[in-house]
Amino acid sequence: MSNPTAIPVEDPAVVTVENSIPRAITVGPDTLVRDYWAARAHQHTTDRYLGIKMSKFPEDLRVYEHLMWVAAPDVIVELGAQSGASTLWLRDRLRTLHGYGALAAPPRVIAVDIDLDAARYNVGVRDPEWADSISFVEGSVCDPAVRAAVQAHVPHGAVCMVIEDSAHVHETTRAALELYSDLIAPGGFFVVEDGCVDVPWMRIKDDWPEGVLPALNEWLVTPQGSAFRVRRDLEVYGVSCHPGGFLQRIA
Repeated sequence: MSNPTAIPVEDPAVVTVENSIPRAITVGPDTLVRDYWAARAHQHTTDRYLGIKMSKFPEDLRVYEHLMWVAAPDVIVELGAQSGASTLWLRDRLRTLHGYGALAAPPRVIAVDIDLDAARYNVGVRDPEWADSISFVEGSVCDPAVRAAVQAHVPHGAVCMVIEDSAHVHETTRAALELYSDLIAPGGFFVVEDGCVDVPWMRIKDDWPEGVLPALNEWLVTPQGSAFRVRRDLEVYGVSCHPGGFLQRIA
C-alpha cells in the first residue's frame, strides 16, 4: 500500500522529543481564559499518539477512560477517524480494560470516514494485526448503507459507545445522532465532539465549521433524543472541546 502524504506516520527511527511531543504553552496568573483556550486549541492539533497526529484534548481523553470504565463497552463506533491515532488509542484503552476482566467480550473499534487511506496506513504501520480488533467502514456518516455496514461489524449483544467526530456541521451531526444512537443501551454513552465550534468565545478561526450544537439541541427534543440526558457534569477537567456533547442514555 502506498503511503498517503496528507497525514504521514513519523519514522520511529528518528522520533525525538521535538517531533513527538507538542510544544508547551506558557500560563501565568494574568493569562486570560480565552487566551489559554486558544493556545490549547492550537496545541492539540500538533499532539500525537504512537507518532501519529491525534487532535484530542487530553482532558477529553481522560473522560473517555472514565466512561469506558463505567459503561464497559465492547465496541466503540468512531465516526471520523482522521489519521487513525484515535482509533488506536480507543482500541488500546479497551484492550487494557479487557485485560483487567472489565469487558465481557474482546473489544473492537469500528472507524467510519469518507476517506480512510491515511488511517489504514498509519494503523497498519503501528499494528500489522489490527484487523483482529479494528474495523474500517468507508463512506458518509449520513448514508444509511454505511450504517448498515457498521452493524455488520457489531457482534450480537455487544455493548456499544459512539463518538461522533466527523464534519462538525449540522447535517452530519444530526445524521449521526439519528442513525447511530440506537446502538446505545440504557446507561451507555454517545459523545458529540467539538460543539466548541458553536460557542462564540471558543471560536478562534472564522473558517471553523458550525452547526453541531443546533443539530444536537434539535435532536434532543425529538422522541429519539428524549431517551438521552446531557451530562455537563462529565466535563470534569474545566476545559473541553465538547461542551454539551456527553450524552447518556437513560431509557
